[in-house]
Amino acid sequence: MKLKAFQAVYPNFDLVASTDSFFGSVKYEYPKYKDSGFFNKTPSEAIYIYEIKTKQRRYRGILSCVDIEDYKAGKIKKHENTLASKEQQQVQLMIARNAMVKPILLTYPSVKAIDKFIDDNIKSQKIFYKTVFEEEKQTHKFWQISDGQKIEQLKKLFTDKVLFSYIADGHHRCSTTNLLHERMTKKGDPRDFGSLFCAFFPAHELEIHDYNRVIQSMNEISPTMFMAKLSKLFDIEPLEKPIKPRVKNEIIMFFMKECYALKWKLSVLEEYKDETVLLDANLLDQKVLNEILGIKDVKTDTRIKYVEGPKGIDQVRLRTAKSEDRVGFCLYPVRLEDLMKIADSGMVMPPKSTWFEPRMRNGLMVQEF
Repeated sequence: MKLKAFQAVYPNFDLVASTDSFFGSVKYEYPKYKDSGFFNKTPSEAIYIYEIKTKQRRYRGILSCVDIEDYKAGKIKKHENTLASKEQQQVQLMIARNAMVKPILLTYPSVKAIDKFIDDNIKSQKIFYKTVFEEEKQTHKFWQISDGQKIEQLKKLFTDKVLFSYIADGHHRCSTTNLLHERMTKKGDPRDFGSLFCAFFPAHELEIHDYNRVIQSMNEISPTMFMAKLSKLFDIEPLEKPIKPRVKNEIIMFFMKECYALKWKLSVLEEYKDETVLLDANLLDQKVLNEILGIKDVKTDTRIKYVEGPKGIDQVRLRTAKSEDRVGFCLYPVRLEDLMKIADSGMVMPPKSTWFEPRMRNGLMVQEF
């Protein structure tokens, strides 16, 4: 990977009265905030070490720009398709801001030398700045790497050791920046769209959580018929109390105020034995949502509501219980090695298959074009 140091734009905390309120609105208000003096700009280029501390754990990574050519060459691998409508929305936002206000989250197979670089510089460098989000009980810290020799050391480590990286969050920001680079360069636009603003977190610093579904209409199928059709696909076990899926190929279902463990029958799994990676989300979309409930396109059907895993299975249960015409499904988290296999083979996952931690925040560090 070709890292590029950049001049960072960062908040002027003397003017920030409420961290949660300010960063909650900066996605759309950045141009106004910038013009009003709410942001400063560093005098020179640098790369940053980034630490996020939550109630559960600590995450450490590198904040840097990366050459857009790495994306064009397929060295930044994707696992989702992008939508033209969302790309159009991103184009409007990026042009209006003249900046990227949130880094793309990338992961890569862990490299001990890079881990050591991060640890050594946290010990030897002063904190550039830190801020606390009270509502979520999160602390975000940044260390600035501005020494030319250290920057070159880190660049070489990524060039030599990180041959590929994987998009965890930010597929549309990647594709939109690439689109702007191609079109604006041809027009002679003076702005530089040749870099992607990225946060690199090694694989051992990344968590993948489940992403669950609540279907709001049963498409007029009776509960008895629905359960009968499911019984042809799953071994069904009634549960006395809700639990999360314990293994891959097990789905927890909430239906008619009852809870069930569903395990795919071997005959169903045998149909897909030649697949490089078989995800429960793919099977659920095809066998249940499509063939039983009549949901043909999970990307556009408004009957599907998604619930991110960290909110817990109670959120799925409560949302499902609001109507007898609803069913909720809790899936086992996608394994990182499966995500990498999918990306390596050029395949894509269904929408909302993964929820990644840590989460990137708007406006904590900004890259201007």
